[in-house]
Amino acid sequence: MKALVYTGPEQLEFRDVADPVPSAGDAYVKIDSVGICGSDMHAFLGHDERRPAPLILGHETAGTVVGGDMDGQCVTINPLVTCGRCPACVSGRDNLCPTRQIISMPPREGGFAQYLTIPEANLVHVPAGYSLEKACMAEPIACGWHAARLARTALGGFTKTTRALVLGGGAIGVGAALSLRCFGLEEVTVIETNAVRRDYLLENGDLNVIDPTNLADNALFDVVVDGVGFAKTRETASRVVRPGGVIMHIGLGASEGGLDIRRFTLQEISFIGTYTYTIADFRATAAAMFSGRLGTLDWYETRPLSDGNAAFTDIRNGSAKAPKIILKP
Repeated sequence: MKALVYTGPEQLEFRDVADPVPSAGDAYVKIDSVGICGSDMHAFLGHDERRPAPLILGHETAGTVVGGDMDGQCVTINPLVTCGRCPACVSGRDNLCPTRQIISMPPREGGFAQYLTIPEANLVHVPAGYSLEKACMAEPIACGWHAARLARTALGGFTKTTRALVLGGGAIGVGAALSLRCFGLEEVTVIETNAVRRDYLLENGDLNVIDPTNLADNALFDVVVDGVGFAKTRETASRVVRPGGVIMHIGLGASEGGLDIRRFTLQEISFIGTYTYTIADFRATAAAMFSGRLGTLDWYETRPLSDGNAAFTDIRNGSAKAPKIILKP
């Protein structure tokens, strides 16, 4: 089969590789659509030691099952493979399974390829007529859904006056903003520094997206979602979260700097790191997408998998307008 293979820092090769071999309980999926994630970009730049070259990246996938009892079914794929038996899995926090695996990270190859094998339990059926391009975005949106659910729990529930700020207008940030609205919040603001991306979102959606310079100096928010994860965004989050509020930290940009621990202590601010999603969150996200509760989800563009190298370059230099680029094998 053909695949886009990460071969070293800033190097991707579109080439022939061996077809995947399913294990017992696995489904064999022909990939239709696979999104480029920020973690794929980290790996591409050589910043993720968990993803050594050579490796097939990509974990935001949707396609069609080939063979078996599910033959011909359109599916979106939960890329997290967990044991199902440990205390984390049994308690419904399977995303924290100590033996979890994820496609695009050894020992599991990713979805930048024509075919993929994955346990059948990780498949979610996509209704007839629903776009597989949109279906593959269940993965990044589920990250925001999980964060919104945890924030609601931390605050003891949302009210009509609960205010939220999302830092970053990429797929993670947009997914978080849409999820927060789906959870009942009426006032959700997204900050995006890239003017090209900001204009695209304003033209292709109904989110309140602003330049950070337009954020009022005295603005305070009950929930702040950091979908970027750099010292500067953590500094912003520390400054604008209200006393007793909560910061949901999804971004993996850098590991150090930006947190105002003294303010957190004096004003009882909660800081919650949030990693991916549970199986239940993934399925709930997909159901909300299929029912239209998360909007039209038209904020993506598609390119051939063979043009993946150029897509990574455009994302890196900031010229990609859409929050999500989806590659088509």
